[in-house]
Parts: sequence; structure tokens; C-alpha cells
Amino acid sequence: MAILIEEKEALNLSTKIRRGQRNPAYGIRQGRARRSRSRFVDRALALLISLAGVCWASAQTSPTSEYQVKAAFLFHFAQFVDWPPEAFKDAASPLTYCTAGEDPFHGALEASLNGKMIGARPVRVIHFRQVQEIQGCQIVFLGTPEKKLMSAMLGNLRASPILTVGESEGFVQGGGMIGFFLEDNKVRFDINLDAAEHAKLKISARLLALAKTVIGGPKGT
Repeated sequence: MAILIEEKEALNLSTKIRRGQRNPAYGIRQGRARRSRSRFVDRALALLISLAGVCWASAQTSPTSEYQVKAAFLFHFAQFVDWPPEAFKDAASPLTYCTAGEDPFHGALEASLNGKMIGARPVRVIHFRQVQEIQGCQIVFLGTPEKKLMSAMLGNLRASPILTVGESEGFVQGGGMIGFFLEDNKVRFDINLDAAEHAKLKISARLLALAKTVIGGPKGT
């Protein structure tokens, strides 16, 4: 509950920042806006740290709880990744989360992202039945049931500016960018920085610091 309350406060702060950017007097308050943005990023980082410390003793018997945590992680991941301009149709395009095959979140992803923004962009969720259908996504999640499709998906998306996230064993070693795993009933993750940089994505050093393992070294921004 505390995590959800802090996420709401962070969302409200983000909204205030965007409103300030539309205000004619914004130029006068640029320094204040930058400080507010810095506080917002710090709050997002604090929430990620809190999520990393959440222990789900019932994870094996309550998969919904596990995927609620992973959905929250996915939202905050996007706050620490920079996409190249060509990843979006235009400046007003939403940041799109996609899943391939069976949706392991069963509505938890939509519930976590409902009404939220990443910077000035709204977010949306699209589910694709086949890997070949994936398009218009900035983040793609491939769950465990689709492990057999992992190689095909990563091969199709390898050069695209798309953050690939999965939970299959060996996901990041196989070219995925962020791989979830459970350790001591906590949701943890590894990062393949080489794969992200190959796709022209920049991952913040703050996010890299929270990963258990980083392939490619701590070269984030």
C-alpha cells in the first residue's frame, strides 16, 4: 500500500512538472522545474529500491502478486531509459508496453499503468498473439510460457530501439536486455547493457546499480 501511495505522489509531481512546461512563465522557473524533475527521478529510484526489497513469501502460490510487482518494475524501468527519436512516430506518441503470446499479467500491467505518464508521454499496453505481429512498441515483455519463442523474438528485435524484458532462465545471456528472476522470494533483475546499447538505448547508471548482474559493464548515463 505504501508503494502505491508513493507512486501516486510521484505521478502527481510529474503532472505538475508537465503543467509548468506549458505555462508561459516556464522560462523564469526552469531552475525550479529541474529541481522538481530531479526530485521526481529520485522518488522513482527510491520506489525501485523499495520494490527490490519486497519479499513475496507467497510468490509460488500467488502468481498475481508476483506480476503486480513486475508490472510496477516495468513502469519505473521506463523512467531510467532513453530511447532515440526514431523509436516514436512523433513527440506526442505514447510509450507502448507490449506482451507477446499469453499475457502473464492478467490485467495487472494495465492496472499498474492506468493514467500514468512517462515524461510527457502517456502509456498504453498492447498484447500480441504472435512475435511476428509486434510493432509500435518501446518495451516488450516475454513471459516464461513463451520461452520457446525467446530466440525468435530477440532475433527479430535485436536491432530495433525496443527494451526487451523477460523472465526465462538465460534471458539476458541470450540477448535480452532486462531479465527478471526470483531470489530469496524477492523479484530481482539482470541487465544486458551491450544489447541495450546495440539497440541505441541508454540505460541510467542508477538503474544499472540496482541490477544484480550487468553484462557489458557499468557504462550507463
